[in-house]
Amino acid sequence: MPKRVTFIHAADLHLGAPFRGLRALSDTWADRLLSAIPESYDRVIEAAVENNVDFVVIAGDIFDSARASYADYLHFFDGLHVLDRAGIPAYLCTGNHDPFTSWKQDFFAFPPNTFMFSADKPSFEVYERDGEPLVLLGGRGYYNQTWPFDRDIAEGVNRAAAEEATKAEAAPFAVGVLHTGLNLDNTKAPTDPTALMRTGMDYWALGHIHKRYLYPEDNPMLVFSGCIQGRDVNETGERGVFKVTLTEGAPNQLEFIPTASVVWQKMRVDVEDCASIAEVNEKIMRELFRVNGKSHCEEMCVRIELVGKTQLHRFLESPSVLADLRKSINDSYAFFFCDTLTDRTEMPIDKKALAGEGLFPAVLMQVAHSQKENAEESLLYLQDEFMKKNLTVPRSVERSLDKLADEAENLVLDLLGQGEVR
Repeated sequence: MPKRVTFIHAADLHLGAPFRGLRALSDTWADRLLSAIPESYDRVIEAAVENNVDFVVIAGDIFDSARASYADYLHFFDGLHVLDRAGIPAYLCTGNHDPFTSWKQDFFAFPPNTFMFSADKPSFEVYERDGEPLVLLGGRGYYNQTWPFDRDIAEGVNRAAAEEATKAEAAPFAVGVLHTGLNLDNTKAPTDPTALMRTGMDYWALGHIHKRYLYPEDNPMLVFSGCIQGRDVNETGERGVFKVTLTEGAPNQLEFIPTASVVWQKMRVDVEDCASIAEVNEKIMRELFRVNGKSHCEEMCVRIELVGKTQLHRFLESPSVLADLRKSINDSYAFFFCDTLTDRTEMPIDKKALAGEGLFPAVLMQVAHSQKENAEESLLYLQDEFMKKNLTVPRSVERSLDKLADEAENLVLDLLGQGEVR
């Protein structure tokens, strides 16, 4: 029978991380989010115990701050003791948020099941089953909060070095553990993914990138599990860990396990088919339940954009109407919180009819069409205007000239009162 091993790959717990921006809108939700990260960590521990995995790997940034509180340490070490009682080893490395020099070893001593990789040099450990070596583990953590640009954090972490250090050449599997930007973030201990693939390791448990990343997809060997709990609207969607299964002679298998109790989402709700503000409200709620059902979470923070061509645009552009809509959403269900509700709808405009009338709107549309036909001239004009303010035209503007021109044309027609069905 081929040998097999299963383990939890987690990273970027960020225990003690603050949530910014919500306090001014909702004390209740700001307080709720402060408990979300420790709850997510508890779910990581529960996933390891319930799945009866062989061990747990945590690839850095366990704490959000180099000055983590005693309470955060206590919570983290409580989880390690739960794993210890279940007979599950834990292998850790430090990250840029919680470098080796910041760990308060005088707070607690690691339980017997826990091994932390060195930060000043590569270090190695062996996981054994029934007295036989099963997995070689090698890794390295951050020593300080920054990593020298002239040094490769992965240097020296390979199967040959692990075998030499542990004298366990017979182990069928090898796993590397690093906190690195890989080639996705060149400012945080980057390393060459091609070089990692040649180290003889079967799997690299990586941390730092806060989203899931698997390479190659058909046999994942370089993997970021992402953070366990989104902290703001830039970390949308499910967050969690991977249950990894390595089997001799077979591709690596990964199962995503969601751990976030609060999920952030950005939603666009098309209200073109709504005949009243009440119908807009109903459609938003239907969309909230639909998205929530896919997110595998208890609670959800959302930013909502209303889009579509609708006669209701005149009402939806009113700040008071949007405020009332947002309040209605937040008062309806305690497990949804609408952080921001924005109107991006447009009035329906029959441009063909306006052009046929030959009045000012027709002239405006002719000029707008001419500008779109001369994109280079429009860009030069923008560059000149930006330069007057010592600014550079963003690349996103250069790529979106046609879209921006259409938006400007529609805005002027709307302000002229031409936004109506003809």
